[in-house]
This record gives sequence, structure tokens and C-alpha cells, in this order.
Amino acid sequence: MADKRDYYEVLGVDKTAGEEEIKHAYRKLAKKYHPDLNPGDKDAEAKFKEVNEAYSVLSDADKKAKYDQFGHAGVDPNFGAGGGAYGAGGFDFDLSDLFGSFFGGGFSGARRNGPQRGRDVETAIALTFEEAIFGCEKSVEIGRIESCGDCKGSGAAAGTQAETCSVCHGTGRVVRQQRSVFGMTQVQTACDACRGTGKIIKTPCKTCGGKGKVRRQRKITFKVPAGIDNDQVITLSGEGDAGANGGGSGDLNILIRVKPHPVFKRDGSDLHIEVPVTFAQAALGAELTVPVPNGKVKYSIPEGTQNGDVFRLRGKGVRKRGSVAATGDEYVHIKVVVPKNLSKKQKELVRQMAEGIGDENHPERGAFKSKFKDIFGK
Repeated sequence: MADKRDYYEVLGVDKTAGEEEIKHAYRKLAKKYHPDLNPGDKDAEAKFKEVNEAYSVLSDADKKAKYDQFGHAGVDPNFGAGGGAYGAGGFDFDLSDLFGSFFGGGFSGARRNGPQRGRDVETAIALTFEEAIFGCEKSVEIGRIESCGDCKGSGAAAGTQAETCSVCHGTGRVVRQQRSVFGMTQVQTACDACRGTGKIIKTPCKTCGGKGKVRRQRKITFKVPAGIDNDQVITLSGEGDAGANGGGSGDLNILIRVKPHPVFKRDGSDLHIEVPVTFAQAALGAELTVPVPNGKVKYSIPEGTQNGDVFRLRGKGVRKRGSVAATGDEYVHIKVVVPKNLSKKQKELVRQMAEGIGDENHPERGAFKSKFKDIFGK
């Protein structure tokens, strides 16, 4: 425990960070160090586990409060195991009550016997631009902890069952006499015989070795909602590790990575596209064919269009996630291109055209020259 880094330091946030800031930092680091994106990189794998551990504490209000008050000891269920207590001779000191209220029940047999929710499972998936904006169906392969099918999660071989621990009589706790400088004390600790479960399995299930749980590879198919964006997370409730003692399963959190598109640039539900036009099209106006997510549209630019002008195509962006009809817009950025490799005749034509066009046709140039008339002259 002493070697663990501060959880706030792991996520790179301040101790005053709110829920959204912590979640944002976690998603950024989970994406950076995810094993699926760093195959074979043991250092990245270790950092990914460290990030998940930090987030599991700081994202839980109760755990975060204990961590802020007691540090790692406040969220480590093994902290203080085997330790003693003191008091007047014959005083019955229940460590499970004391440490249970401080540290989440590290000594509590009742907690071990109570329902425990399974851990969340994290994975990542890459989508094309089209899959993200239109939605699709995808599958992921994950490894997760499941209840053993042979023993139905009991841990006992078929035809047998777990027996009540004869040492603690099913409570999961035992009372021990302990001598100290203050006299004899009575201390309650987790039962060593049953490890605090209150049950003894004499004939373990061969499939799970008495654990009641097995790790399985599963293919999970799910719907990707239209409009999902890069770095967002899809949560599939109950598709994580199985719980214990009747507790619910954890969730499957799928981090979305959207591959860049060669033409479109996305900004939330809006799209941006750069369209090259010739000098003649910009000067005289023209009807352009503009790509949009579901095909193409015609759009007329006015005469005198300048390089860098932006036109908006309403409702031609991306459907907003969770909405049936609302969509963003597409912004068309005009790029006036200058012709290259002109022939001698073409160059002469350009010169003739330039000579016939004055400052009245170039208001920006005229304004520029007026600011520096001493240089350009009258």
C-alpha cells in the first residue's frame, strides 16, 4: 500500500476536481493506455490498471470521502488485518464495527456474506466515420468473470453443498482474547477457517476449484447509436463481471475511437469541409457540388466569393446523439485555387484581364493602398 501513487496524481487532477473533471481525465488516460491499443506493452497495461483503480475510488462518492480522510488505508479492505485493540480488562472491542465504519468493512463477516456487485469491464472499439454518424451494430470480444455453470456459483461439487463453518458458526467472525499492557481484551476478527465467508466447502467444484466463478471469453453484440463521437463511452449494464452473494453484475464500458475522415472534419454535431474553387468560379459565381454525409447537394456561391468565405448548409451535419430528428449543420469553407503551369497564351490572357480590372473591382486592395498612399503613391 505504501508504494501506491496518490490517486489524484494518477489521474492528473487536483483534489478539488469535480465528478466531470475526474471522468474526463479517466477517459483520456484509459484511451491512452488501453491494452487493446497498446498490444504487448506491459508498462501501458500496468498504467491502465493503475488508472482504473484510481477512478474506481475517486468516482465513488463514499470511497472518495474515505480516501480523502484516510488515504489508501481508507479504501483498502485488507488494511489493519490481524491488528489488535486495547481497553480495560474484559472490555469487548469489536474491530469489525470500528474498521467497518471507517474503511468499508475490512473485518466484517457480514459484508463478505452480503451482496457484492461485480467489477466493471473496460474495452475499446474503432469505428469508421460513417458508422459513428449513422449508427451500426458491432461486436466485441471480452474476458469476464461469470458464475460457474456446474456448481451454480456455490463453489461446491454437484450433489454437495457448502457447510456452515464450525469455528465461527456461520458469522464469518471470531472473538479472540488478547493480552496487552492494559490487560486482557476481546477482539473480533475475520475467521481464518472460512476466510470470513461463514461457509466451508469440503468438496470443491472441479470446474471452478471451489471459487464459484470462472473466466470466460464472450462475444457481446450491441447497437452503436447514431451521432456517437470520438472518446465517448457506451455502457452496457450487467455485462461486466458477475457479482457475489446475489449482488448484481458490473457493467461493460466501451470506449469509442472514431477514425478520421479524408474530407469531413467533425465538431460535435457540425461538420466542416473545404471546397476548392477556381478564380473564375469565385469571381463570377458558380453552382458547386458539395459532399454531405448521405450523398451530395448543389450549392450556388455568389459572384465575388473570397478565399476563406464560409457557407452554412443547415441540417446537413450529424444527428445529435439521443435525438430522432435534430441534426447539426455543415460548413463549407471556400478555398480559391490559383492555376499553375500556364501556357504563354494563357499568361497573356491573364495579363490582359488584370489590366482591365481596377481597384474598384478589388475593394480590399484599394483600402490597403489608401492606408499606405505614401508608398504606393496617388
